[in-house]
Amino acid sequence: MTAFFIATATIKNAELFSQYGAGAGPTIAAHGGALLIRGETETVLSGEASHQISAVASFPDMERLTSWYHSPEYQALIPLRDSAADMNLVAYSQPS
Repeated sequence: MTAFFIATATIKNAELFSQYGAGAGPTIAAHGGALLIRGETETVLSGEASHQISAVASFPDMERLTSWYHSPEYQALIPLRDSAADMNLVAYSQPS
């Protein structure tokens, strides 16, 4: 069952956020994940969007996604992430 995370973020420090992104990408790949899209908020079609950017990544299953999130490599990036942006990260599973 494929698993995804959707991240939304409001950038506090662009330079630090760039460093975070450069470090986070390889940790996702190391756990079998792939970044599907990363983009800036363009137009809100319905409702509200208070964030500046969004990203979606896929993993083969929820076990691999949670393994990535709890990995020492990603956990080491969280202080940098928190300094760089206010981020929401939500995991979703896709039924078979």
